[in-house]
Amino acid sequence: MLRIGNVEIKNPVVLAPMAGVCNSAFRLTVKEFGVGLVCAEMVSDKGIVYGNERTLSMLYIDEQEKPLSLQIFGGEKESLVKAAQYVDKNTNADIIDINMGCPVNKIIKCEAGARWLLNPDKIYEMVSAVVDKVDKPVTVKMRIGWDDDHIFIADNAQAVERAGGSAIAVHGRTRVQMYEGKANWDYIKLAKESVNIPVIGNGDVLTPQDAKRMLDETGCDGVMIGRAALGNPWMMYQTVKYLESGILLPEPSVREKMDVCVLHLDRLIALKDEYIAVREMRKHAAWYLKGVSGNGKIRKEINNVETRDQLVGLLYSLVEDVETEGQITTAV
Repeated sequence: MLRIGNVEIKNPVVLAPMAGVCNSAFRLTVKEFGVGLVCAEMVSDKGIVYGNERTLSMLYIDEQEKPLSLQIFGGEKESLVKAAQYVDKNTNADIIDINMGCPVNKIIKCEAGARWLLNPDKIYEMVSAVVDKVDKPVTVKMRIGWDDDHIFIADNAQAVERAGGSAIAVHGRTRVQMYEGKANWDYIKLAKESVNIPVIGNGDVLTPQDAKRMLDETGCDGVMIGRAALGNPWMMYQTVKYLESGILLPEPSVREKMDVCVLHLDRLIALKDEYIAVREMRKHAAWYLKGVSGNGKIRKEINNVETRDQLVGLLYSLVEDVETEGQITTAV
C-alpha cells in the first residue's frame, strides 16, 4: 500500500497526468483495470481563478475514479494558491499536485512547469504557500533537471519536503530531453535517498517487468505509467498482478480491446458530446489498434469518421476480419 498524506492507495501503480488525454472518461477506464491512483491532466491556475468555463469543466471527477490527484500549474504564487484553494474546497479530488515537469515552451514562458527546476528556493516558496492554505495533501511532479548541466534533483526534492509536500513523482528525464532519449533512473534513486516522503518513479515503464525493475533498482515507493497505458489499460492490470504475484497475465483478445475502446468512446461522448468526442477518440482508437493484425487498412478511415456508429462499425469490422482469419488458420 502507498500512503500520501492521509490518502491510502491500495497499490503502487499510478496513472500519469497526461495533457490532452487524462480526462474523466480515460481515467475511469484505466481505473477499472486496478490502478491504485489516477492523476488528472494539468489545469491552468489562472483558468481556475478567472472562472474559464473550459478549465472548470476539466475539474470534473467521477466518484468511481477516486483516489485521484488533480494537477495544477502556474508561475505566480498568488494565482497558484488561489487555484489550489478552489480545488481544495470545490472538487472531490483527494490530492493536489503541482506541475514542475511540463517541458513545452508555452508553459515555460509562463514561468511554470519545468522552469521551476532551476530554482530550489522558488520551489520551497511556492509549495509551502500552497500547503499552508489547503487541507488536502500537496504533491509535486518534477523532472530530474533542466539539462545535463543543471540537475538539482536532490535539492529540489528536499525543498518540496521542507515545504510540507506529501510526495513527489520524478520523471527521469531533463526538460531539454522532452520525451526523447532514455530516462535516467539513477536520479530517481537519488531523490528517494534524499527525502523521507514517498517518491514515485516515472519514465520508460513500458512493461510490468519494467515496473518491478524500477521499484527494485531505485527503491521508489510507486511507479507512474503514462504512454504505455494509451490504448492499453490492460498493462496497468498486468502490472498490478505482476507486482503482487510475479505472474504475467496474457494479452487481451482483439474483441476485448475493441469492447473497451467503445466503452471509452461512450464515456467520452457522455462527457463532451458526440461531435467532439468522436474526433478526440480518433487518436485513442489508433492506440487501441496498435499491434492488431491488419489494422493499417482502417486506421486511415478512422481519421475521417464523424459519428459514433461509423467508428464502432470500423472497429468491429476489424474484429470480424481477425476472428475469421483465425478460424481459417485453425481449420488449416
